This record gives sequence, C-alpha cells and structure tokens, in this order.
Amino acid sequence: MQSGAQILLECLKLEGVDRVFGYPGARSLLVHDALMDDPDIRHILVRHEQAAAHAADGYARTTGKVGVCLTTSGPGATNLVTGIATAFMDSIPIVALTCQVTTDTIGIDAFQEADMIGISRPITKHNYLVTDAKNLARTIREAFLIARTRRPGPVLVDLPSNVLGSKIRPNIPETVTRRGYREKIAANMKQLKKAADIINKSQMPIIYAGGGVVLADGVAELRNLAETGNIPVTNTLMAVGAMDPASPLALGMLGMYGAWHCNKAVNECDCLVAIGARFDDRVTGRVDGFARNARIIHIDIDPASIRKVVNVELPIVGDAKEAMSALSSLLQPRDRSGWMARIRAWERENPLPRPVRDRLAPHEIMDAIREAAGPNPIVASDVGLSQMWTANYLPFAGPRNYITSGGLGTMGYALPAAMGAAIGNPGRAAFAVCGDGAFQMNVQELATCSYYDIPVKTVVMNNGKLGMVRQFQRVFMKEKYASTDLGKHVDFCTVARGFGVAAIRVERKEELGDALKKAVSLPGPVVIDVETDPDTYCFPMVPPGRNSVDAIFSPEDWKG
Repeated sequence: MQSGAQILLECLKLEGVDRVFGYPGARSLLVHDALMDDPDIRHILVRHEQAAAHAADGYARTTGKVGVCLTTSGPGATNLVTGIATAFMDSIPIVALTCQVTTDTIGIDAFQEADMIGISRPITKHNYLVTDAKNLARTIREAFLIARTRRPGPVLVDLPSNVLGSKIRPNIPETVTRRGYREKIAANMKQLKKAADIINKSQMPIIYAGGGVVLADGVAELRNLAETGNIPVTNTLMAVGAMDPASPLALGMLGMYGAWHCNKAVNECDCLVAIGARFDDRVTGRVDGFARNARIIHIDIDPASIRKVVNVELPIVGDAKEAMSALSSLLQPRDRSGWMARIRAWERENPLPRPVRDRLAPHEIMDAIREAAGPNPIVASDVGLSQMWTANYLPFAGPRNYITSGGLGTMGYALPAAMGAAIGNPGRAAFAVCGDGAFQMNVQELATCSYYDIPVKTVVMNNGKLGMVRQFQRVFMKEKYASTDLGKHVDFCTVARGFGVAAIRVERKEELGDALKKAVSLPGPVVIDVETDPDTYCFPMVPPGRNSVDAIFSPEDWKG
C-alpha cells in the first residue's frame, strides 16, 4: 500500500523527473514529506511560487525535458499563473502540480481554496482535478504525455490533500494513450510536393523560422533545408540560435525590433516558407502589408495556428522536423546569389546600430558578455530593451542557448529561468540579462541561488527607468515620462550581498570586460550592476499599426 503522494513521486520518476521547483504549504505537506525521503528527486525551494514556474520553464527550454513545479493551494497555486501563462504562450512543456483542499470542501470557499481548473483553463494545454487516488497514476502519466507531445505546453494537475493521503495498492500504467489524441502528425506528402514545386519555381524565397523548429529539435533539418535550396533564413525571437549566425544564409531576427533588412526581405520575397511560427503581431506589423508579394507556405504541428492570422496559400500540418527533412529531399538547388546580394545591400543600407559613446552602449555590453562567457553559454533575458539588445547583438550558434518570454512578455522571467537552466545544465555558464525594473520583480531568487550555490551570473542594466515603456513615451508621447522613473538608482550590489551573493559594480566602460571575466571566474552566483544611460533605446523599431518595413531609426523619425 502506498499513499497518493508516494504514487505521485513514483510516476514522476518514471517520467525521468529529477528536479522539482516548489514552495510548501499546508496542503502540500504530504508531497514535500515524501520528497524529503526520496533520494532520486531533488526539491528546489524557491522564494516565490512564480519563480517555481519560471525555473521549470527555463529547465524545460534548455534541456528539452518537461519541467515540474509544485505548490500548495490557494495563493500558492495562483502565484503560478503568470509563469504558466508564460509557458503557454511559448509552447513550453511544464507540469504544474497544485495541491488543493479536500474533495469534500471543494466549492464551499474553504480556507486557501482557489478554483485552479477554472483559473488555468485558458492558459494550459490541458488540466486535471484528481478526485480519486485510483486515477492519480494514470492522470500524472497522461499529463506528461500531453505536455511534451504535438505542440508542447503546460499541463496543470490539481491534487486534493485527501487524495494525496489516501492509501491504495498502486497500479501505475507502463504507457498511456488518450482517446482521440495523436502524439505526432505526419505531414501530407502531396502538400509537401506542392510546397517543393512552389519553392523550386521561386526566385526570391525566404524561410521564416519560428520557435516550433527548436521545440521539434529540427535545427539540423532547418539548416539542411536552407543549404539544399540556397534559401536565406530569418528567425523569430523564439528561434534565436536556430541558424548559425556565421552562415551566409542566416539573416537574423525580423519583427518590430528586428533587423530592417529581414523585414525588407520578407516584404520583397516571392515565396515565404513559415515553419513553426504563428505570425505574431510583432512580426507581421499590419497583416495586410505582410509578405504581400509572396506565395505563403505554412508548416505547423497545430492546425489551429494555420490561417489564424495570415491567409496562407499552402497549409501543411505536421511535425516540423519530419516535414523539413522530407521537403529537403524534394528541393532542387538554385542559384540565388543575386537575391542574397540584394538582401545584403539592404543590410548595409540600414545595419543594426553600433554607436560609439562615452557611456556603455548595448552592443558593447553584449560583446563583453560574449567574450567572458566562453563557449556555449546559456543566456536568459528579461523583457524590454534588454531582451531586444540580447537577441540582436549577442550571437547564438545553437538552439536552446537563448531563452526569454516571447509571447507573454513577462518581466521578472530571466533570473528564475536562468536558475532552472543552470540546474538542468550543470557545468555550463548561465547568465541572466535584466533591466533594473524587471530584475526587481523576482530579485528574491538571489536567495535561492545563494542557498543552492546556483552559478547564475546576473547582468543588471541599471538605468533607473522602465526603458522600453520610456522609449514609447519618448517617441509617441512627446517625452511625457509618466510612471517610468524608478527613482534613485538601487544599489544592487548591496542587495545581492544581503542575499549572500557576490556583486560587482561597473560605472565606466573600461571596467566592464574585467568585471565580467571576474564574475565568470568566481564560483556560485554573481550580480554585475552595470550603470547604463537612460536615454539609450532600441532601434530600428516598427511603430504599432505600421507595415513591417516602415521602421523608424531614431525618435526624430516619428512623424505620426
């Protein structure tokens, strides 16, 4: 006979889980007690439940495994919501285990009761309330199946405390299936042949690679597809690293804060092959002006994503990795050197800015991180200017090396996500790149890094402002900076040391390189507090409601 809590842990081990990020409470006591006696699963005690979800997310993005977080009922469970929504928007496989009041008190507003099924329904791939311990094992195994297959995503399992305490003879299924649910969809070969015919006849094709390429572990297939057809590739924020930036076919990131030549190439191409991308509004700009000259092919595992935003000519539902492999075998080599030359001319016309100033410029900070980090680092960036600067200026030669909150745009993501990534990838350098506003949202996780000696190196771009919102106010609001001034600069070195974390302050340009090298050489977590200019912004920028090629390159360009 085993308790529900013990059966839960047995199921987690069958799924290969060796780390759980969580925070205890009255309703999760039985699970935490069982975890303490289990030598195979390590519980990482975060300092806020939101961080547990982000840590599980960072672990999942960088390892390709399912991340797991665990909380008690009520506010413990609701504190996961932002992290679950972050994972949902970016299709990240996590399983959130929320403990709940007893089944006989559900629905009577018991102490610390929250309807997590209702709350989480819009932000999960699926969710469960387990009301009988006999169904627990199958539910847990099914939750992992759903989280990691097809289009991945978060699954929530709500666990009443009496179910966790029930003693039963375990019946854990070796494998599970779900009626009507296919783990993988094979792309239609007839459609792939049509796609190959369109590509082979095109003169100016572009591959638009999204995060689905990474999630499908299809990076090698993407690179082979591009090389076979001599097709340039532009990527979304979620597909940074899918192409080696040294490849002559790698164009960089498109979109609102992407490189202008990428947007221009999409605007001028005669064939757009979208793979694992969902035509996010920050990529398309005005939909009626997006790729208006192109025959559009869309490959995606999720049929609901196809023609949701853009009315594509050729839809192909299927696994991106398998579809790209099959499509490569159907392509004919074409000389597209003239097309590439045009794109590179656009790049020379409007390159990403690399200004030289007395104070540190964003590209100089990224250059210093690249030099200090060594080979193959993991970098998590927060949302805002730091996110765009990291994606544009810090080269990543492989997938799962750069992680960020793309769809939801969650401030406070970087530190706990980097923490989860570092735990999932021991021995690799792990960085969190934050603005000072975002850093303060989950700064308490320095205590977690200190307690477990998690070697995250956190670079804080400290300008005392909410930089991206301030940029909007500078451009569109006639410099009326409402509620974006954070006041006197916070001394993050003192804050970090209060948590037992080493800290280095950088005030001058010439100090940065040595400071980062020192941080990397120190064991354990380190905070590098970098003073930056509050009036340094991210350009080019496509103003909301404009076509993707109608970028502005300075605040003065806006004539709206």
